Amino acid sequence: MNKILIFVLAIGVSCSITPGEKLVKNSNELTAAIKSAQPGDKIIMASGVWQDIEILFEARGTKELPIELSAESPGKVVISGKSNLQIAGEYLIVLGLVFKDGYTPTGEVISFRSDKNKLANYCTVTQCVIDNFSNPERFEFDLWVAIFGKHNTFEFNSLIDKRNEGVTLAVRLDTEGSRENHHRIANNYFGPRENLGSNGGETIRIGTSHYSLSNSNTVVENNYFDRCNGEHEIISNKSGSNIYRSNVFYECIGTLTMRHGKYTVVENNYFLGNGKVNTGGIRVINEYQTVRNNYLTGLTGYRFRGALVIMNGVPNSPINRYNQVVDSKIENNILIDCDYIQLCAGSDSERSATPVATTMTGNIFLSKTNLNPFTIYDDISGISFKNNFINSDATLPIKDGFEKVAYATHKNANGLEVPSDELLKKIGFENVQLPVKLEETGASYYPKVGKTKTFGGGKSIQVAPGTNTIIEALEGAEAGDILVLNNGGTYLLTKDVLLHKPITIKTLAGDKAIIQSSKAGFFKIENEGSLELINIKLDGAESPDLSGNHVISTSKYSMNKNYKLFIRDCDVVNMNINYAFDFFKIAQHTMADSVLVENSTFKNITGDIFSFDKEPEDLGIYNIENMTITNCRFENIQGAIANIYRGGTDESTFGPWVTIKNTQLLNCGKGNRNKLASSFLFHGVQNLQLEGTTLEHSAPINLFLTNGDPISMLKNIQLKDSGKIISNSNTYSQENITIVK
Repeated sequence: MNKILIFVLAIGVSCSITPGEKLVKNSNELTAAIKSAQPGDKIIMASGVWQDIEILFEARGTKELPIELSAESPGKVVISGKSNLQIAGEYLIVLGLVFKDGYTPTGEVISFRSDKNKLANYCTVTQCVIDNFSNPERFEFDLWVAIFGKHNTFEFNSLIDKRNEGVTLAVRLDTEGSRENHHRIANNYFGPRENLGSNGGETIRIGTSHYSLSNSNTVVENNYFDRCNGEHEIISNKSGSNIYRSNVFYECIGTLTMRHGKYTVVENNYFLGNGKVNTGGIRVINEYQTVRNNYLTGLTGYRFRGALVIMNGVPNSPINRYNQVVDSKIENNILIDCDYIQLCAGSDSERSATPVATTMTGNIFLSKTNLNPFTIYDDISGISFKNNFINSDATLPIKDGFEKVAYATHKNANGLEVPSDELLKKIGFENVQLPVKLEETGASYYPKVGKTKTFGGGKSIQVAPGTNTIIEALEGAEAGDILVLNNGGTYLLTKDVLLHKPITIKTLAGDKAIIQSSKAGFFKIENEGSLELINIKLDGAESPDLSGNHVISTSKYSMNKNYKLFIRDCDVVNMNINYAFDFFKIAQHTMADSVLVENSTFKNITGDIFSFDKEPEDLGIYNIENMTITNCRFENIQGAIANIYRGGTDESTFGPWVTIKNTQLLNCGKGNRNKLASSFLFHGVQNLQLEGTTLEHSAPINLFLTNGDPISMLKNIQLKDSGKIISNSNTYSQENITIVK
């Protein structure tokens, strides 16, 4: 155990100690109190910051007299630095601790065991918080909560903003003493989790492929999942006989996935997508599954991310692949304005086992956002349909088992969009209301997460022209602040501009301010940073005569916080003092949430504009989720305009998504050092919209379509002396492609 401890005494907090209670003020006192603890004892950690402490709470209470480890005042004991908590024994309670400003030195933050032979049974963790207790290395794996043993409870806790690889909460079944466990995970607040850009970003996982034939008997109920976007699977069920009941999923990108395991029950859960891109619902795989009385609305996810997905399986499937859907029931669910219901999803030469002995009964499908909601990928004769309802103007490829009704919904007294009372009665789903409210979940003393500040939400700071005046202004700036430059003013940078927060730099309407740099780079986006440039002229005239210059870069180290880069109404010129002068330079293990470029011009640049290609291992990891370029002009660019790479065949993530519209290229991509020999290279992009774009005397467009049933649509493209579209597949859509030699 780490003996280093820095303790900060909280002012104004007092605690009345009674017999059987022990107030401890440092690690030695804590260790001694735990070692001597008897049934009924309460060990109270004094308020303050406990730094670099590994707590081993190993003791044995009884059902009538549990042993409690608690904060002197809930939320006032902050465990930080390289710290963690291990629980081993029986009838133990942990109450009111906050893990913040650090990360675990081991594989878990809270573990319900000390080793494989010392498990926790009948133990409870409640009113605790883990907030961004994330390893700074994005792909350094750990679990925040690992539940072993049997009959344990994890309730009224808040788990917020996990950024590095690894499941937020995992139930482990790797020993006999952890199977048939009957754990309860209830009334927790699972706060926002950003897109990891890789497999390994689940919020909850119960079991693993290796132990998926074992039963866990875990109940997950009354939890609130708030914008949990780590990867495709919000919840990954990988064991048998689990119940997911009365949970709320708010704007979550991904699905509750029955990845492995039999006899899963998914009931009375509410999925609120609010039209957010890629929000998903429930994905059914394996045998004897039940999906009933769930409410889903405003979900937009496609294919594996659909509102309701029934998968194909692999014949005689290996334990880590996809078992066939057998004898499963989808009944009495309500889907309002959900775009995609996918049947036999994943059908291919391997996943050829279609669902059998499965029923879809008494469900309501009403949607005005997509009038062709059902997608059928294979033989659905093994699914029987009965007493389902769909709006009359929708296209239905299934002949039997559906009654067409008018699209008619209204907001009920609980603020939810619902069909008519008459229709609800027909499926026995009369009381539509959230099973749990946001404020009824999580640690009661700890705030829930609101909207994150990005651009434009702070104060405006006037910045005079001159040398490093931008840097001086940044020293007092806060997240969301706007640096306002003088019209036509010149701003020289002679030092690195490090951005650790979202910042906007703009010139008001009129002549653009000019920013130059005598350093190899202008701006560097560090962890927590983002940058928006509006009505700015970026000029390379003062840049050093070096190869490898750049305008903007990310940190050269792994970043565990996704960033944004917005370029609006800007001119980028004269980046040609030497070769390989890139506009944007990124490092491995960095992730752009979104890059937006609009109404801007780029001229005379010897390097690339955007290269998101720093994950070469072909493991499904990538560097950008969303890219949008609209109404832009690129002229005399020697490198590529956009090189976006996602390799491998992993299906756990969503992107990248790329939209390029109304953009012109003149003499681009033909530099001797452009090894891509392309103006655009899109490798593994999952959704590409390229429209209204002209390439003249430029290198061609190159598409490399990979896994995941990618959508690639090219429309109104003119190629003037710019070759033909190069692709490894003809599965992309094209309309009005004009090729002129």
